[in-house]
Amino acid sequence: MNDQETLELAQRLVRIDSVNPSLVPGAAGESAIAHFVAGFLENRGLDVELTDVLPGRPNVVARIPGTRGGPTLLLCCHMDTVSVEGMDEPFSGRIEAERLMGRGAEDVKGGLAAMLAAAVVLAEAPPPGDVLVAAVADEEAYSAGSEALLASGLRADAAIVFEPTELNVAVAHKGFAWMGLETRGVAAHGSRPDEGVDAIAHMGRVLTALEAHGRELARRPAHRFLGHGSVHASLIQGGRELSSYPDRCRLDLERRTLPGESREGVLREVEAVLDFLRENDPRFDGELSLSLFRPAFEVSQEERLPRALAASVERFYGTAEFFGMTGWTDSALLAEAGIPAVVFGPGGSGLHGLHEYGDTLQICRCRDILVHVAGMLST
Repeated sequence: MNDQETLELAQRLVRIDSVNPSLVPGAAGESAIAHFVAGFLENRGLDVELTDVLPGRPNVVARIPGTRGGPTLLLCCHMDTVSVEGMDEPFSGRIEAERLMGRGAEDVKGGLAAMLAAAVVLAEAPPPGDVLVAAVADEEAYSAGSEALLASGLRADAAIVFEPTELNVAVAHKGFAWMGLETRGVAAHGSRPDEGVDAIAHMGRVLTALEAHGRELARRPAHRFLGHGSVHASLIQGGRELSSYPDRCRLDLERRTLPGESREGVLREVEAVLDFLRENDPRFDGELSLSLFRPAFEVSQEERLPRALAASVERFYGTAEFFGMTGWTDSALLAEAGIPAVVFGPGGSGLHGLHEYGDTLQICRCRDILVHVAGMLST
């Protein structure tokens, strides 16, 4: 596929509403875009599987057979987007001054177009190893698509996960833990302080202690690419009415983690905060729960895939930097399953914002880079 065809494909992808219904109840989801992707690949002779991972929300997987049994490369890109609320023309897909406009143009339908265009080229002239092309659902929420991909038994020797990196090579990113913490008091009339125990006041102590824990995290040795781990309060609610002592208060908090930090370790640290508060006030009653843990990700930049990808970028676009992303991606799930991965893709601006666009030059060069690196991995 040439540049014009690649950009026309990118425009068509942006014009398909694929807002994630896990984020926006009643939103379109991935059905329409998944069927478009499947049809696009089938029309070019690829064998395609379309599999629901959530009701009406499929993954698309295609395989390009290699010529002589080289390593298998997985290209993995999500199809869903975040909300379009507040955007004037979220699905315009028009191109202005080398900018592809609309929701998902940067995150990550420009990358999806590059992946599909590369698949067409590779299908016509296959590399030695197999290439798996996966368009997955639900990355913007709970990564149900990538989890289902791995649960199906899919395996590869290397993987490129598409996110907007400005054609640099991301070899690390932070993980996160979402936790809920509830303090319990004793409900009583506001005029009877001897009968009541204020759960909100107890939560205030938790907040102060968590702030101190955050300062301690910032004093630890920094990761080369990612800096420090962190913790912050996200949501809080409690109390019944103005005239009563609150018997419950709930805090939802997030802990951003570094490579090597485990769910057990993160929980132990916050439990230690609660233990300290219990020791200093026997009336303190708090309970911690974990709702979601996603591991941090890291791969050595000396591994074959990062080096090959950087060499391909230098051939077709410019010098590629190795760097770390602060946000989380599906690459962590693949790495946890034993598939070496990197994060890579064309960039732009306005990520999750009201004026999102993708860089059209980077979309086209990304296609060329993918074709080249698929061959390099087998040499």
